[in-house]
Amino acid sequence: MKAFLLGASLCLLLPVVTSAQQNKSASDDLSAVRATVRDYIEAYYTGDCRRMEQTLHPHYLKHVIHGNIPMREKTGLQMVQDVRFEGPTNLPRAEQTEEISVLDVSGDIASAKLVTPHWVDYMTLSKADGEWKILSVVQRIDN
Repeated sequence: MKAFLLGASLCLLLPVVTSAQQNKSASDDLSAVRATVRDYIEAYYTGDCRRMEQTLHPHYLKHVIHGNIPMREKTGLQMVQDVRFEGPTNLPRAEQTEEISVLDVSGDIASAKLVTPHWVDYMTLSKADGEWKILSVVQRIDN
């Protein structure tokens, strides 16, 4: 009888433990996605091409929408080269701000929104080998 009660008690506790582990994992993913997006924008602001490269998925592609200018695309290699050759941004420090919202995390895919004073990025991220990488960006430039 004691063995039955012990077994029944463990079965009742297992969903609680599993749920707590899933919540911790989801919280960890939210933090990791946010950190990846923060590294991306700070790498841009500071001209840190190595840090930029670490945030990008090998299949990264960015679409830039800017008023009536035809849509432009940038690959990850182009982003890294731009950061390398342009160096730190010439934006005043007061304008080097960002608001990061993690919109959703579903398994190994996440979406985030990055708002700066001059543009908005909608991002898709992918998790591979335990690391979140930015797979795609659609950027709307406001000025």
